Amino acid sequence: MENIDFNNILKVIKPTQEENEKVKLLSDKLINIINKIARENNINAEAALVGSVAKGTWLSGKADVDIFMKFPLSTSEDDLKKYGLKLGDKCIKEMHGDHELRYASHPYITGFIEGFEIDFVPCYIIKNAEELKSAVDRTILHTEYVLANLGEKQKGEVLLLKKFMGSIHTYSAEFKVGGFSGYLCELLIINYGSFLNVLNAASNEWRPNYKIDIEDYGTGDLFKEPLVVIDPTDKNRNVAAALKLQKMSEFIVASRNFLDDPKEEYFFDKQIDINKNEIKNEFESRKTKTFLIRFKPPEIPADALYPQIKKTENSLNGVLEREDFKVFNTDSWTDESQNVIILLEMEIWKLPQVKKHLGPFVWSKGHQTKFMEKYGTKTYVEENRWVAEVDRKYKEVKPFLDNILIENKIGFLKFGKHIKAEILKKYEIVDILKFMESDKCSEDIMLFFYEYLNKNVYLWR
Repeated sequence: MENIDFNNILKVIKPTQEENEKVKLLSDKLINIINKIARENNINAEAALVGSVAKGTWLSGKADVDIFMKFPLSTSEDDLKKYGLKLGDKCIKEMHGDHELRYASHPYITGFIEGFEIDFVPCYIIKNAEELKSAVDRTILHTEYVLANLGEKQKGEVLLLKKFMGSIHTYSAEFKVGGFSGYLCELLIINYGSFLNVLNAASNEWRPNYKIDIEDYGTGDLFKEPLVVIDPTDKNRNVAAALKLQKMSEFIVASRNFLDDPKEEYFFDKQIDINKNEIKNEFESRKTKTFLIRFKPPEIPADALYPQIKKTENSLNGVLEREDFKVFNTDSWTDESQNVIILLEMEIWKLPQVKKHLGPFVWSKGHQTKFMEKYGTKTYVEENRWVAEVDRKYKEVKPFLDNILIENKIGFLKFGKHIKAEILKKYEIVDILKFMESDKCSEDIMLFFYEYLNKNVYLWR
């Protein structure tokens, strides 16, 4: 690969010595404070640095510092939460930082100190996965495994892989993305040896349910996900369980594109020029009809919000199809504070007055009688069934949606429960072309519309 110098890229994406020293100094300080507070309060716990900072696989400018507070296995779960939160809270106050409570498998505190976002997470001290009491306990084992098996030179390969995935929008196991986690990137480099080897394998070998089993546990057949990477620290866990088939496919395509025509631009965010008129013209030229359902997001963690929005989007798709409208495509977006937008692009958004209503089979005499009593002269036999021609109650999308998004009907829809409550408070259904004319259409929302129309925009450079 002659036309690309990975060292030049690493000079940009690898933390500088100054960055490393600043993060290490802060991490050591936080650990010392927590251990001091624990001693002063007779709390049997010890702090440790884990995650990408501890493993030396963090990208410049993106140091997520994870401080885990390790408790003996004999500690009750209630005490683990109580004293873990206490230690994190006191430490953040001593450092004059701000904090907020978050939830994973149990509550933890995120602190905002000296410009860094730092997670203070209580966990149990375990030697192997059999001793696991909560999902976060694995993190210590993951850090130890990577430190023991990832060579110094390979840390740079991890950075290249993470940055490449980030620039093509396939990095992060959060539900919002559904892509590759940092730990998964590290395991791929340990397995394949280098960034280019990962791309070559993805391009040529990966298929749905592809299996990677670094420690040869032989448990791959337990999993059905698109990519199976057995956790070297837990033979019964697939590290790639959160990876969506969509993101795996996008990574395969982008890998082929890069290998065919390598460019440094693949390691940096693609700049998108948003032109409102072009986006509006594109929607108009499709000759479809696109509706937006807009409402305020419920105050729940992002990890809970995105699945609820997706569930609501899928449910709306289903009820529209069942009513004979034809949905071309759907998507959704949120800024997590003021707006949730569910986009419904309709191939058929108006229906005729009359529709066929299927009745009983002709050999069901009793049901035939009831059917004819109800529909009278509008009934006829079509092959082996009775059919009635009846008037539709709803011929257009908006009146139909307005009718089901109400107190006594919304409960029957498979929406996220917090989403239902917000929609009942207030929502609006608006044509996308009209919405783009309003002052509610921000730059972020325009980018969402652009990405909807240009789904593969990040896979090429």
